[in-house]
Amino acid sequence: MPTSAAEPTGTPPAARPRYPFLDLLRGATLLSMVAYHAVWDLVFVFGVGWPWFWGTAGFLWQQSICWVFILLSGFCWPLGHRPLRHGLLVLGAGVLVSVSTLLFMPQSRVLFGILTFLGSATLLLIPLEPLLRKIHPYAGLASAFVLFMLLRNVNDGILGTSLLPLLQLPQALYHGYVASFLGFTDPDFFSTDYFSLLPWFFLFLCGYFGNRIVWRHGLQKYLTCRVPWLGFLGRHSLLIYLLHQPLLYTCFLLADTLL
Repeated sequence: MPTSAAEPTGTPPAARPRYPFLDLLRGATLLSMVAYHAVWDLVFVFGVGWPWFWGTAGFLWQQSICWVFILLSGFCWPLGHRPLRHGLLVLGAGVLVSVSTLLFMPQSRVLFGILTFLGSATLLLIPLEPLLRKIHPYAGLASAFVLFMLLRNVNDGILGTSLLPLLQLPQALYHGYVASFLGFTDPDFFSTDYFSLLPWFFLFLCGYFGNRIVWRHGLQKYLTCRVPWLGFLGRHSLLIYLLHQPLLYTCFLLADTLL
């Protein structure tokens, strides 16, 4: 269907306003991520015995962070001024994280982590967006979520959910780094932070179509709630993401040495 006048286009004007609630949500999720990584360092690097972190509580905490970041990134895609520049910047930051961990912490290396995924998804949406805009946003949201759930366990070779596996995928697909990037995880692949294109791109698309729905009904006027200090964190999330782990590790290492 044609683009509604209320919906943002793929190349919004420079005067498009900023919506402070999105920065607030990003900043709050960023704080949760920093706390999660602090606990991860204490448990997996410094040997603190917190068994709850290995179980459901730790998994749900981690999933809540990545779901919000991915949905929010997809939601904000139509609001960006330069998706190519932004995508390359985030992808470059992901490569920097991978190189740094391979050089300095190979036992905790990050390959195809969240930044690599977000940069890749942002770039992939550029050629797909003209086609996606022809899809009704409700149909797009429903389809993207169904595909996300259908491919949720593709890393483990299963099509379908863990409770309802539908098909065992051919093991021939699961070979090499390109396959691992796509979601067909090589048996020898290892990364402490891993977000493959499948299934997560479809969650990214859920955020994109969610934006379309919000603008379709004029709900963007409610995205004005602000908390200045959280908004500040949200506006500088990429820099904070790059710096927080080295700072956490250094602080814990000094504390472990001195105490």
